[in-house]
Parts: sequence; C-alpha cells; structure tokens
Amino acid sequence: MDNLDMKILSRLLNNCRESDRQIGIELGISGGAVRARIKKMEERKIIEEFFIKVEPPVLGYGVLYFVVSGENINEILDQISLVGKPFFVVPCVGGITVCSIVVKENMKQKIQLANKLMKDVRVLSIFEAENPGFNANLTKTDLEILEELIKDPRARIEKIAKNANLSTKTITRCIEKLQENDGVQFTIIYDPTKIENYIPHAILTWIDGDLKETLQNMNKIFSKSYLQIPFIAKNQIVLFMYSNNIFKMDEITQKVRTVKNVKSADLFIPKRISFYIKWLEKAIKDFKQSSKLHLTYQTN
Repeated sequence: MDNLDMKILSRLLNNCRESDRQIGIELGISGGAVRARIKKMEERKIIEEFFIKVEPPVLGYGVLYFVVSGENINEILDQISLVGKPFFVVPCVGGITVCSIVVKENMKQKIQLANKLMKDVRVLSIFEAENPGFNANLTKTDLEILEELIKDPRARIEKIAKNANLSTKTITRCIEKLQENDGVQFTIIYDPTKIENYIPHAILTWIDGDLKETLQNMNKIFSKSYLQIPFIAKNQIVLFMYSNNIFKMDEITQKVRTVKNVKSADLFIPKRISFYIKWLEKAIKDFKQSSKLHLTYQTN
C-alpha cells in the first residue's frame, strides 16, 4: 500500500459510487490506473465488499453504542442481541470492542436492561449517540431502490432500473436523494490488518461546546489525515484517520485533545469491521407492508 492507494481507499469509503474516472481526475491519474489499484486491493482482500451503510435513525430507529472488554465476536453478539439488533461490531487493539445495536424505543430502559443482562462481557461504557438531523423522508419507491443498492452499491443505473421495473430518471433522482442524506453512506468494508505501511485508527471525542465550530477547527488541522469523513453525533465527533506509524498516531491523538471544546478523546485501532443488515432488511420489509406513503419519523 502506498499513499495513492490510501487516497483511493479513502474516496471509496466516502462514496463507493464515485466512478474510477472521477477518482482519477481528482488524484491526477487515469481511470484505468484507479481501476487496476482497486482490483488489486480486492484481490488482496483489503477491500472486502462494497457496502451501503444506513444509519438507523433514517428509518426511525435509535442506536446504542457499547464499549466492552473482550474480542469474542460471537459472545458479544449473543449478549448485545438480548437488547436489540446488531448494527456493527469492531474488535480493537488492546482487547476492547466497540459495537452498537438498533433499538426501536425506550432508550433509557434499554440501557438499564443492557447493564442487567450483559453479564458475560464487561461493559465499559454505554451511550446513545443520536444524530441531530438525519433526513427520514423516504418513500416506498426509495426503499425499493435501496433494496437493490444493498445487493450491489455500485450497480449501474440501467441495471437497477431493469431489476426494479422503474425508469432510469427515477433511479437517478432517488440515488441523488440518498447521497444527499447524511444518514446514508455508499462505502466499503475493509480489512485493517491487510493494510501495510499505514495504521487506520479512530478517535472518539466528547465535545463540550459548539459541535459545528469544533468540527470546522478539526477539519482545518487534521483533514489531510482523514480516511473517512468524520461522524457527528449528539455530543461526539468520531474522526476516522490513518497514520504511517504509531508515533504519528499518538501525536495526532494528543493534538486532538488540545482542540477547543474537546472534553476527552479516546483512540481505537480496529482489527476487524463487521456490519449487520438484518435489522435494515426487516425495517424495509415492514415499512413496505404498511399503509404509509412516507417515512416521517422524528429523528432529532
């Protein structure tokens, strides 16, 4: 992996529907060269799959985040499934796992329930990170197209139109709508352990002050180290970054802690990233069977 590979990986993480040609224009190389590098990363299993990530609030669900001690994914899944449907599980260096579940309602009660039921893993932290403003105004047509995109996020518009029996104009309009929604991300799942010469890492920050102002300051200082666009939550900003050695990674983490309004910052180095979509498939199925024409849940 060289820096050009990392830049291509970054662009795919932020929008895997961006064409090879467009990525090449941005990076100053040909679309063919981009395509060859992507193929090589797929062959080496650095890129595991192209993926569409839908934040649960877009479909009217809440999210609980857990930081637990342990790395046994099956054991952790058994435990968190007692409270809600798994969303993601990320074992990290140091024996810590960050994971989340999708829940429908009664968030405070679910947190209390989790503390009582999850006895086989040590829960270090549980918190709700509600995003302030995901757009949930999706129609049944949007969800039908979303179902096709779940199968193949990079599928050509003509193929989606044929499978969904809709016009290409409708498909194009819907995809543009989804791409404008901060709660929907066309991305990839990658294997951090296969990336040589660089260390992907995440810094979870707790903010005491103006969230947007803090993010703007972070972007000015750290944007060149971003692997993905930062995730903004209720009072957290998660920075997805990469460094070429542990010393640089530690230096960046310490620097984040000095940014105005940052109350605390915790470093996580992922070993594996797993997302689960059964909750999403069920949510889409349930809504399609309902009499409602639009999803209009209040998510903030």
